[in-house]
Amino acid sequence: MAQSTPKRSRRFAPLNPQLATKSDAPKLKGIVFDVDGTLCEPQNYMFAQMRAALSIPRTTDILEHIYSLPTPSAQESAMNAIRAIEQTAMAAQKPQPGLEELMGYLRGRGVRRGICTRNFDLPVSHLLSKFLPGHDFAPIITRDFRPPKPHPAGILHIAKEWGLGDGGEGLIMVGDSIDDMTAGHRAGAATVLLANEVNAHLRQHEHTHFSITRLDELIQVLEEGFKVGEEGEGEGGEGAEEFTPSRKETEDL
Repeated sequence: MAQSTPKRSRRFAPLNPQLATKSDAPKLKGIVFDVDGTLCEPQNYMFAQMRAALSIPRTTDILEHIYSLPTPSAQESAMNAIRAIEQTAMAAQKPQPGLEELMGYLRGRGVRRGICTRNFDLPVSHLLSKFLPGHDFAPIITRDFRPPKPHPAGILHIAKEWGLGDGGEGLIMVGDSIDDMTAGHRAGAATVLLANEVNAHLRQHEHTHFSITRLDELIQVLEEGFKVGEEGEGEGGEGAEEFTPSRKETEDL
């Protein structure tokens, strides 16, 4: 069920051309998607396996730990260990309910789509080729891009590649973790949480602007115009730059 969290006013004109002519809201310029838990069903068991392989606690960020290792060879060894876990898990990838419907709709409406993920490129390519053949996503930001989410750099890079001069202001970030919501919020994008029983508490987080439980719930929202909050509610947050997500709030790398 779609649900808005009215902490920051965000609007985009309807994608329905007939309704768009009657709207003074800005045009949506593109949507950025996370991968694991967003385009495909969550595979959260991977993270426990990765932390066990690296001998780190749940409170430690996996990528930050790897980048902090003292030598390039140690970093590469650790990265290979988690890649092996991801590569095994990708064989069990399942598309999120409503994935094909939403992507077909966005393609039909000419909406640009990008990806910003902390996964490495092989599982991303596998998912797109298996479940979304013929769909174009560009740019695709993976683990090789630094700094990773929750830093907004990946989303801002996508905006720049799309020729946007206002950062993420014309974008929507869709994801399932606090890293996704924070990266989107800090980039200036509207954020949409794909909620489930594990992350439902994030619906009330200040960086979450809207939530859905199926991807295809976004179709009606976008068709009729994306609206969150009231004019003047909330400030969007310069202070968000100082936010550091707790590993207790997310199941991301």
